[in-house]
Amino acid sequence: MSIFRQLGVEPIINACGTVTRLGGAPMPTPVLDAFAQAAAESVPLERLQAAASRQIANVTGADAGLVTCGAAAALTLGTAAILARHNLARIEKLPCTDGFPNEMIIAREQRSGYDHSVRAAGATLVEVGFNEIIANAGVRRTEVWEYEAAITHQTAGIVYVHAHDSCPGLSEIVAMAHEHDLPVLVDAAGELPPRSNLKDIPTTGTDLVCFSGGKAIHGPQSTGILCGRRDLVSSAALQMLDMDDHLELWDPPDELFDPSRVTGIPRHGIGRGLKVSKEQIVALLTALDLFASGEFDRQLIEYRRILNTVADGLSTAKANCRMLEPLTQDRWPLLEITVDSAALGRSAMEVCRALRGGSPPVYVGHAGLHEGRLQINPVCLTAAVETELTRRLLEELS
Repeated sequence: MSIFRQLGVEPIINACGTVTRLGGAPMPTPVLDAFAQAAAESVPLERLQAAASRQIANVTGADAGLVTCGAAAALTLGTAAILARHNLARIEKLPCTDGFPNEMIIAREQRSGYDHSVRAAGATLVEVGFNEIIANAGVRRTEVWEYEAAITHQTAGIVYVHAHDSCPGLSEIVAMAHEHDLPVLVDAAGELPPRSNLKDIPTTGTDLVCFSGGKAIHGPQSTGILCGRRDLVSSAALQMLDMDDHLELWDPPDELFDPSRVTGIPRHGIGRGLKVSKEQIVALLTALDLFASGEFDRQLIEYRRILNTVADGLSTAKANCRMLEPLTQDRWPLLEITVDSAALGRSAMEVCRALRGGSPPVYVGHAGLHEGRLQINPVCLTAAVETELTRRLLEELS
């Protein structure tokens, strides 16, 4: 019997993808084995994070890295590192930032609910540019000069949300920011795949990059990666790890902490509530190795087969199916289902609601519901559920 049913919770067919609210990506057997093995022993977490730093640096090309409890946590810790550096008094004060620079510049078009993570550390966001294209008021995106014009003595750094079409380009922002001795924090939570972004984004020279560990990497859902400059990663680690020790006994690993910068042990910092377990760290590192080596690429053929099977099974449905091809070869396709609302007698929204309420419940991608479209993401699907998924879709689309 399903462990979830034992708790009175009905498992679903997840055709929506690696979203947090549905539990993230399925973890492969080696990752689960690593998690279980790590649970059997104890280890100093600062030394485990130092080992993680070496491995993350090797994979990403960054100076150092830290395993975090998700990409949102990485944003908070990265911001805290930029605001406080190794100033123990500032670390003690966060999120209060009275008396030192606390502004982070961000393009207006890149703002979202996720910037709560930046503000949680005590930063004040300063918007630049206008979202003119979405507002149907122009054709221009935010430009480099707008970032530069917003810099004042209160500017601590720049937040940049990475996407394949982000403008201006990250390297342009990094070059300008570094002219003013300002760090750049990059939100690249959903930018894997392509796998090349693991190196391409950090090696632009940006100071800190945040990746999700529970999506394409297939690590535990509540893990993430913060990688970049060693001094900033070190500050983030200081503000997250449990430092309840005597200074005379504390022996911080050089790979993660620069002894010349650490003059004392800070008390539990703003990142204490963002702690990561030894099991999560080991499991994430195992998943990262698999992902970086291309181990998951072989799944792409199976993903396409599942989507084709579902599309074939909907040939009599009151809907049209279309395969959405990926932007890069190491990303999976999606199946778009356009509901024929006139023939069916109900909208895509109603179909989506019925799919969730049926047996078994089916959750599909819902970004295009208002345009009459459902989306099937195969990354959490297996051959074991494809027949039931097709049956449920046909049931609601006939």
